Amino acid sequence: MPKAYMISCYREIKDPDRLQAYAKLAGPAIMAAGGTFLARGTAAKAMEHGVKDRTVIIEFESLEKAMAVYDSPAYQEAIRALGPDAVNRDMRVVEGV
Repeated sequence: MPKAYMISCYREIKDPDRLQAYAKLAGPAIMAAGGTFLARGTAAKAMEHGVKDRTVIIEFESLEKAMAVYDSPAYQEAIRALGPDAVNRDMRVVEGV
């Protein structure tokens, strides 16, 4: 079974304090669901319309586990702490090859 990856690219961080509150809740929720952080930080270089803003890559053992974490009660608590307008991010789950 291929692994899966949750990838978040932050286009804009409007409220760093709420992002920090989110991160304190989201990290443990993701790790409890089997996620492993592979990369987390500002891009070293951005090419072809990319932005050098914060990027996070998390590995999961399966697509099902990656998809389940977003709807988990613990992660939804983190989403509520972040609120609807603290960041502008592109978040997706991709199955490995």
